[in-house]
Amino acid sequence: MCGFICSLRIRRSERIFCFKERRLFTKATKKNKQLKVALEERDYAHIIWWKERMQMCKKPSSVLLVKRLTFSNLLGVDSSLKNGSLKEGTLNSEILQFKSKFPREVLLCRVGDFYEAIGVDACILVEYAGLNPFGGLRSESIPRAGCPVVNLRQTLDDLTRNGFSVCIVEEVQGPTQARTRKSRFISGIRLCMEANIMSIELGNKTLLFRDSCAAVLLARTLVASLKEKPKHARPGSPYVFGLVGDDQDLDFPDPMPVVGISRSAKGYCMVSVLETMKTYSAEDGLTEEALVTKLRTCRCHHLFLHTSLRHNSSGTCRWGEFGEGGLLWGECNSRQFEWFDGNPVDELLYKVKELYGLEDDISFRNVTVASENRPSSLHLGTATQIGALPTEGIPCLLKVLLPSNCTGLPVMYVRDLLLNPPAYDIASTVQEACKLMSNITCSIPEFTCVPPAKLVKLLESRETNHIEFCKIKNVLDDILQLYTNSELVEILKLLMDPTWAATGLKAELETLVSECRSVSCRIGEIISLDGERDQKISSYTLIPNEFFEDMESSWKGRVKRIHLEEEFAEVDEAAEALSIAIKEDFLPIISRIRATTAPLGGPKGEILYAREHEAVWFKGKRFAPSVWAGTPGEEQIKQLRPALDSKGKKVGEEWFTTIKVEEALTRYHDAGNKAKTKVLELLRGLSAELQMKINILVFASMLLVIAKALFGHVSEGRRRKWIFPILTQRHSSEDKDVLHGDEGMKISGLSPYWFDAAQGGAVRNTVDMKSLFLLTGPNGGGKSSLLRSICAAALLGICGFMVPAESAVIPHFDSIMLHMKSYDSPADGKSSFQVEMSEIRSIITKATSKSLVLIDEICRGTETAKGTCIAGSVIETLDEINCLGIVSTHLHGIFDLPLKAKNAVYKAMGSEFIDNRTMPTWKLIDGICKESLAFETAQREGVPEALIQRAEELYVSVYAKDSLKTNESKLKHFNKSNTDRQSHPEKEISPVIPSLKSFDILRKEVESAVVSICQKRMTALCKKNGHLEPSAMRFVLIGSKEQPPPSTIGASSVYVMLRPDKRLYIGETDDLQGRVRAHRLKEGMQNASFLYFLVAGKSMACQLETLLINQLPSQGFHLTNIADGKHRNFGTSDLSEKEVLVG
Repeated sequence: MCGFICSLRIRRSERIFCFKERRLFTKATKKNKQLKVALEERDYAHIIWWKERMQMCKKPSSVLLVKRLTFSNLLGVDSSLKNGSLKEGTLNSEILQFKSKFPREVLLCRVGDFYEAIGVDACILVEYAGLNPFGGLRSESIPRAGCPVVNLRQTLDDLTRNGFSVCIVEEVQGPTQARTRKSRFISGIRLCMEANIMSIELGNKTLLFRDSCAAVLLARTLVASLKEKPKHARPGSPYVFGLVGDDQDLDFPDPMPVVGISRSAKGYCMVSVLETMKTYSAEDGLTEEALVTKLRTCRCHHLFLHTSLRHNSSGTCRWGEFGEGGLLWGECNSRQFEWFDGNPVDELLYKVKELYGLEDDISFRNVTVASENRPSSLHLGTATQIGALPTEGIPCLLKVLLPSNCTGLPVMYVRDLLLNPPAYDIASTVQEACKLMSNITCSIPEFTCVPPAKLVKLLESRETNHIEFCKIKNVLDDILQLYTNSELVEILKLLMDPTWAATGLKAELETLVSECRSVSCRIGEIISLDGERDQKISSYTLIPNEFFEDMESSWKGRVKRIHLEEEFAEVDEAAEALSIAIKEDFLPIISRIRATTAPLGGPKGEILYAREHEAVWFKGKRFAPSVWAGTPGEEQIKQLRPALDSKGKKVGEEWFTTIKVEEALTRYHDAGNKAKTKVLELLRGLSAELQMKINILVFASMLLVIAKALFGHVSEGRRRKWIFPILTQRHSSEDKDVLHGDEGMKISGLSPYWFDAAQGGAVRNTVDMKSLFLLTGPNGGGKSSLLRSICAAALLGICGFMVPAESAVIPHFDSIMLHMKSYDSPADGKSSFQVEMSEIRSIITKATSKSLVLIDEICRGTETAKGTCIAGSVIETLDEINCLGIVSTHLHGIFDLPLKAKNAVYKAMGSEFIDNRTMPTWKLIDGICKESLAFETAQREGVPEALIQRAEELYVSVYAKDSLKTNESKLKHFNKSNTDRQSHPEKEISPVIPSLKSFDILRKEVESAVVSICQKRMTALCKKNGHLEPSAMRFVLIGSKEQPPPSTIGASSVYVMLRPDKRLYIGETDDLQGRVRAHRLKEGMQNASFLYFLVAGKSMACQLETLLINQLPSQGFHLTNIADGKHRNFGTSDLSEKEVLVG
């Protein structure tokens, strides 16, 4: 037996920390020497980093703690204060050793029931996690703080949310008796034998064993624990230690990369490193605006700026003073960053290894996607003005691309694709896949989405629990379902390249399917899946069910029983022995109490579950006889003794137990612990196996994310009546005097993306663009809406998505740039005109003959004359570049300038004269419009009438001559053909599973009955109307984990819901996806299956629904909505001549 038990802290795998070397059979010395804290050169940078964090503390309690720090070591511990000793062998000394390995992480060390921190780490806990310092604010002690074990995750969330990484040093428990108290540890381990006594030396403690086997077992456990890595929690990478034993899922945030920014001859370069995934990417040739867009959409863990940024094209090392770099400096200056030099990629990877305490031989995989044929990333202004990035007052493009129930990873994929448009080949593949998705008729999987970073983190840390394994298996099974279906397999083939572009991983289809099949089978061999009911919780009459539920639910139902037959047998035998012990020792006492009739104050007693102590004990009072007369139960009463907790203290005056019951409890707990240990070993072993398959799992997971995103987009696009454009590969023209001809962009019936075309109300425009447009029009005439709509449609087209139009031919632009209104930037000391000129500079330098440039109301922020000349020069430059685009303006003086624009075309937003008032039509027409409708707009917005009248007087007095010219121009260019006035675009508001065999039999019976009933009705209707015989009915099954295809949206269908209780529900709908989703939200219907067939028209669907409700019960089927067939008045009208059955 073990004299006492000691637990040991986890160490890193690269080195076993044994702070005191000893020879064999040498006793531990009692004298501890002061640890020499020698700071290395790199430590000074870390200390400065912590000093800066301490200066940011604001809470009075944390400010007082900071005053007690001394920055002579990485912990900031003053060894002269109480509890501040850094002597070798102390807890502080060991914490300092770990701190040297992870100098920029908050260190939490497990000490009993708490996680403790000292020095700077304690100050951080008090400031950001809301914890109180240990010992109050006594000035004679070093800063100490901590949190209870049960509150660890909340504390970690608080710290990581504020940008801190955390290193958690755990205790590893050796083999102990059940419910025994853990002891403290000191570092170092040595095993020796002397006089038949085996001893294990742990620092200055010695464990003595008479049983050498027990000593060796404990030694192996401790040595294994030394090889474990410390656990970490970082922003974007949560703490997962212990998750393998939990019966819950873990919310996993988006991973946060380490980002480095540098400058090269091509432009700005952004290197992004993901420590969790062990990947990095390097994007070069970025513009300042595109780089800022990426920073806005990427929450980075650490930001490093290369010294190449210190000298920009303006010749100044002070960013933001003037010229290029001001926008980037403003973005970086609001964050915490550090400088670095050398090769940007190599140096940043070195910084990452240093930050995360990684070994030098750890390699990172390059997942950079070649940018030669890819369009440029969106500028910040473009992304915000079309709602690709959520912006107040701007309709959000993401919200109209996907259904409202499609959230999470698919949304992030679509957003990233919009911000970083793909190459032509990928965009064409995405579009082809979407077209196939739009036309399939079979049911589709639910597409289980698991974040790739979560997969990697859980598998590498071997903390994947049975719930996550089931999710992984669902991912693999969804891939196999796509492969085995003749319609879906073509989509699967097309999604391989977009998945490669998203992950940087290349996989062959056959390899993917083969690996998915083998891994799915392996998980199925180990993990207990839904529906397996061979692991029931133990149950005995005398023992409360809650006891067995709490003790056994932590390991039963996780892995298949075949792997635990021995453990199950031991637990069953121990549970039965416990039941017998309780029956023999407690039941006679209970029977005696029940047989005793007494008024109030008589004996009481019952067998209860003491949850806090994980025990079943007898609880009673006044049950001892006043006179011992040998009656039944007296012998058992004499055997009772007070129940003790794990610390050996009495639980209370009313709790009792016996030696036999305690031995039975110990046996049961030992058996349960053994079974749980075996379960955890199997789960961790499976994680270790799947580590070799991580690349395939990441690829499969991302493929399903893309599939779900595209299926969702197609469903929403069909509902909104959007179309697939013709995507052409645009080539630059060698002769800049030649127009683009067939390479232009033509969009017919274009509507604003934020309008639901299916509901009507939007003014549609046709844009036939083969060169630059110079656009004029009145205020509120739709210029901004048109530019925003064209930009969104072009962007959607080059990404392979559907567009809000009736038809479209869109070139694959190399960049799409939209500039709209500019605001001043007081932080950078820039006026709105300075900001606008900075954006214009970026557009001009980036634009090529293959670009789309859209500029709204150019040079509005400066005086008219010079602003007009700048605008004219910009138009000439864009015309010389020969790009497609639109420049809109109210600077009508531009038409009086001697412009050298050869290809520019004049366009205007139309108006009409009604009841002596000029009103916009929001239609694009040829010509020039110099009417601004400024006075009318001011009047509509409630500006006082007197103010407007005075403005008109001033206008006539100064601009009378120009006014006459304006009226002539206005009458000449009005679009009088359009008399259908529609609402202003900006005013509309956007809007128990049965066995497979029995289920298959039921499905076939229902299918046969439905065909028999409906075919007769449709044949009779066809004969009545003189039509040919209807085509055969085509049924489609939607399985329990499947959903309808997008082709059902907008199509009338009749469906039969096959409930788990084998009852039927009959319905009809024009939105089968929404109806299936609504049914499955009801309790117990999550796994319901459906049969459906399409029909032509709502009238036909209603008639067949009523017919089935009324006739299926007569054929022996049980319906849940029989009443619907009695009070409905469907089926009374004959079919129209055009209605035919859809086969």
